Amino acid sequence: MSKKSYVVWKGAKTGVFSTWAEVQSHTQGRSDAQFMGFESKAEAETAFASTYTKALMKRSLANKGGANKSAPVKKYSSSSSSNNSTATKVTAEIQIYCDGACSPNPGKSGTGLAVYQQGKISVLYYGLYQANGTNNTAELNGLLYSFKLAKKYLDKVEQVQVLSDSKYSIDCITKWAKGWQAKGWTRGKGEEIKNVNLIKECFSLYQQIKQQLVISHVKGHANIEGNELSDRMAVLARKQQQESFIKYSGKLDIKTILAMDSG
Repeated sequence: MSKKSYVVWKGAKTGVFSTWAEVQSHTQGRSDAQFMGFESKAEAETAFASTYTKALMKRSLANKGGANKSAPVKKYSSSSSSNNSTATKVTAEIQIYCDGACSPNPGKSGTGLAVYQQGKISVLYYGLYQANGTNNTAELNGLLYSFKLAKKYLDKVEQVQVLSDSKYSIDCITKWAKGWQAKGWTRGKGEEIKNVNLIKECFSLYQQIKQQLVISHVKGHANIEGNELSDRMAVLARKQQQESFIKYSGKLDIKTILAMDSG
């Protein structure tokens, strides 16, 4: 069996590398990083001689009949995490993109996740349909189920990155929840917090795993592959009124999934 190899097209150092740790060291903190994993050194060297875009397209076409193995698009915006500086750091072996969709707002809502392992799309999830949900409840559900999934992955990896385009949901958990908890889960003077039960559950789980968690904010609808895929899953959950949270059973063909309805 060939040893796995990695290509970095854009990073502190470019080239073909034999370990994921090397990829991390050369791409960490770079918003323009371009990298991808390959099954052999020969395949990696061929890809490096070309471009990231061509490699991404070639992989998408090659896997049209099965699991797509393209790396997530390299664009990231600012990070929001109690464990991080303002620059997004792509350091985790596992990345979980989460998104919510609601139409109208309030109205029918759903949630989707897209999971990447070492830069490759691994699995998609969708569900948590609510007949009278909101954008915010759908996004908070995305964080909650990302944390639940992250906790399972953390039995095997040291760190998981969760990426969301909802500044509201991220701030609820990483900035505001601690103060609300100190005030008896109110804003002070008894002022009610919207979605408090969902926030409490999410914050409780966050407290358990936050030392191994990176939470990053990404711009929505900006052609960031993981964010776009989780968006399609959220819309699918809403349209199919899928209440339980389930794996997407279709082929992981990026082009086909991105052609689905968006939120």
